[in-house]
Amino acid sequence: MTLKTLLVLLALWVPAAFCSNGPAVARVNGEEISQLRLERYFVEYLEDQGRALGSIRNPKAYKQLRKAALDALIDKELLWQESVKRGVVVSDAAVQSQVDQTRQAFGGAEVFARRLEDAGFDEASYIEYTRRDLAAQQMFAELTKVSEPDEQEVQAFFAEHRAEMNRPEQVQARHILIKVPQGADASTVSSARLRLEAMRTSISAGADFARVARTGSEDASASEGGDLGYFSRGRMLPEFEAAAFALAPGAVSEPVRTAVGWHLIYVQNRMEAAGVTQEQGLAMVRVYLARQKQAQARLQALAQLRSSNRIERVDDD
Repeated sequence: MTLKTLLVLLALWVPAAFCSNGPAVARVNGEEISQLRLERYFVEYLEDQGRALGSIRNPKAYKQLRKAALDALIDKELLWQESVKRGVVVSDAAVQSQVDQTRQAFGGAEVFARRLEDAGFDEASYIEYTRRDLAAQQMFAELTKVSEPDEQEVQAFFAEHRAEMNRPEQVQARHILIKVPQGADASTVSSARLRLEAMRTSISAGADFARVARTGSEDASASEGGDLGYFSRGRMLPEFEAAAFALAPGAVSEPVRTAVGWHLIYVQNRMEAAGVTQEQGLAMVRVYLARQKQAQARLQALAQLRSSNRIERVDDD
């Protein structure tokens, strides 16, 4: 996790006592979302989509993206407030474990504390952010629980789509990304690689790859432990694909450079190209339908929160 990313995250959640909020762009049940929070988050929101603020030249597109970023901030605030209403409790141990992972990603307690202090924050504010973020995540998970797909539905879907399910060669992988801006100087490129190598050393010493990805990766998949699921050839950047398909299951790559930065790749499993048996096909359909139900549940949960809470938008940009 970069200092920039950490500051963005702190800006999302820390109480007003820790930073100057500025004018409000929205209020959720009276709680303000400040322009500062939105502007900081907007940059990170665009980066997650592989875009830079300066690349958006169309005013209409800019306004739409900024609105989407504000929507995401409102959703985060709604989830946090709902977790408070329902008495969601995140244990001190869970919070401390997450903070320890972040501290390690920074290179130790002294570096972590110094960088927070240099930025005008302290560790207490980060602990508060972590507790709120974990509570919101837990609340979202509870609101979006779904049942297993109906077996009759699974059988019908499989019968209709079986011909489409023959499988190409695939790998199941996770990754950690440290972004490198286009045109970055040699020092920036080298620094990013060194950070990734430090994470690889930690993983080689026994640290869980997914945990390190959650705290250290700058990709949108970080919240899922860097999980990319299964993918076939032609889906990823060429350098990434070549490295992933060259790894044996259980192996972690050396740092891999692509157009977006440096990656560590962990291959969990490999499936050779094959026709799909009925058993395999039904299993794939169950996963697919479960994901579809989960996606629908997420949309419904957020829609319900938005409709049942008082949201005031005052951002006219």
